[in-house]
Amino acid sequence: MSGQNEAQPIIIKKKRISGGEGHHGGAWKVAYADFVTAMMAFFMLMWLLNATTEQQRKGIADYFSPTIPIARISGGGDDAFSGESVFSEITEAQNGTGASDRRPTEGRQAMGMTGSNHRDEEAAEAEQEALAALEDALMGRGGDSLVTDLTLRHVQTRLSDEGLIIEVYARPGAPLFLEDGGPAEWLQQLAGVMASLFQTVTNEVAINGHVRAEPIIVAEQNRWAMSTERAQVMRRLLEEAGLEETRIDRVSGHADREPVADDPMAARNDRLEIILLRHRI
Repeated sequence: MSGQNEAQPIIIKKKRISGGEGHHGGAWKVAYADFVTAMMAFFMLMWLLNATTEQQRKGIADYFSPTIPIARISGGGDDAFSGESVFSEITEAQNGTGASDRRPTEGRQAMGMTGSNHRDEEAAEAEQEALAALEDALMGRGGDSLVTDLTLRHVQTRLSDEGLIIEVYARPGAPLFLEDGGPAEWLQQLAGVMASLFQTVTNEVAINGHVRAEPIIVAEQNRWAMSTERAQVMRRLLEEAGLEETRIDRVSGHADREPVADDPMAARNDRLEIILLRHRI
């Protein structure tokens, strides 16, 4: 009997636990979420650095500083006594931390609070309405135009941040200037109408001259000189029609460097821009 027990083989059973092969813990998900969050924050930071000015970035940094303003609204500056000095600003209380758009304090500049008061906003709205009314009168919107239909084919207007831009351009067979360099008759008439309309506002005027490109083999005249001279001719036409000389802010020539047509030699690129500049508020 003892011999049989000694010869009996020993059986070892190994128990395998299945069902957990697909999960090795969730730590990687947490790490991935942290990575995505960090990348999002990085790209937002890059966007902010590119989309903001130096003053705005300083304002964002100051927002997280532990300083506490003493007087939120004041008539002068942003110090404890509501003004850097007794001569800081002699005006009514401004929005923000004091001072004004003409004499803003450093802290107010950093927070981007160099805005104007209600009077400035009302003045800007009134100016916008006046420029729009002048544009409608020139183009004949809502009534008879002050210029002929043939002349209106040469005129485009648009309101921009700079002011009211009146673009006068040549068309095939109807140039702005004759071969001898003198202005076309319709351009002289248009200058008289514009000078008359400009009397209804006090905005300063800027004049830009543009010319089309020419083949090198026939280019005998300097394009810079030609564009500047044409702008000067337009200035003289406006002044002869009654526009005060002191209202001319600048006269400049841009040669053929800013074409508006796909073909740089197209007649459409011969143009003048007469701009009624917005007031500096």
